[in-house]
Amino acid sequence: MVKVQLIEVMSEIGAGTRGASLCAGAIKTAAENAKDEYFKKYPLVRVEHENHLLFDPTLDLETPHAKRIEGMVRLYKRIVAQVSKTLGSGDFPVILAGDHSVAGGTISGVKNAFPDKTLGIIWIDAHADLHTPYTTPSGNMHGMPLGISMGLDAESRIEFGLKPNVINEKTRANWEIIKSVGHPSPKVLPKNVVFLGLRAYEEEEEHMIHGHHMLKIGVEEAREDGFKTTAKRVLERLEDVDIIYVTFDVDSLDCDVVSHGTGTPVPNGLFEDEVIAFLSVILSDTKVRCFEVTEVNPTLDEKKNVMAETAFRILKSATRNIEAYR
Repeated sequence: MVKVQLIEVMSEIGAGTRGASLCAGAIKTAAENAKDEYFKKYPLVRVEHENHLLFDPTLDLETPHAKRIEGMVRLYKRIVAQVSKTLGSGDFPVILAGDHSVAGGTISGVKNAFPDKTLGIIWIDAHADLHTPYTTPSGNMHGMPLGISMGLDAESRIEFGLKPNVINEKTRANWEIIKSVGHPSPKVLPKNVVFLGLRAYEEEEEHMIHGHHMLKIGVEEAREDGFKTTAKRVLERLEDVDIIYVTFDVDSLDCDVVSHGTGTPVPNGLFEDEVIAFLSVILSDTKVRCFEVTEVNPTLDEKKNVMAETAFRILKSATRNIEAYR
């Protein structure tokens, strides 16, 4: 049986709202309150973050279209080293991430470990996170991990007849660096990215999704077909890839049913049992080599720690499936 390695990356420098760095702690509290020994069973390593940069507001002005990008480059290099090391030893990395910008580093780590393998991505999220400095409305890098992983730039916007943001040289130079951390850009092709639960995205991202025929499965579509059937459809779409990375952003959940304990909650989302059913099929495929949970923010949870409790139950179920099929 494969050994699960928990990797904690409590970074929140990519977010627009503070608190995502408490994600792992909130999930651990949920486990303790449930008297569950999950975190005693699985080894955990921590990747050093760059959250001290949040206390220097001048950094936002230096690279306003990619806030704190220099710190993100350093963070990505550390994530790549740890994820690649875990995969290289034959273990299965389960990432507990702060904000979703971490995902770009995780993907880079997977490609660093398997440079000759074709990567597929299953993106369970309310948001597409396909932005770049050339498209971002906010400059927050938690909206850019897929843009980084797909190697998008100004030309990606121009091809759809959209005018790109004018970015400064420091931003441009660091964007070129971060796209290639761990492995040359791009890490993944648009046809090998599948979205589940997507329902809040900008015009630029919509053009990318439709222009490149990326598979986007909405909540109601998945609910109508059934989540196990939907999962099989996703795996059929990715049948030609060699390895698969799965990320689960808790804002894919219905905030009005679960809680608002995440940075960018969106109503009309997924239910806990639906995510568990979907992942039970996805994680049975041995092509899946990495799983990530991200964006729990207990400071925003009006129901105390309900979002983290929900995320923990999903994490525990996912871990059982990872072990059962490997």
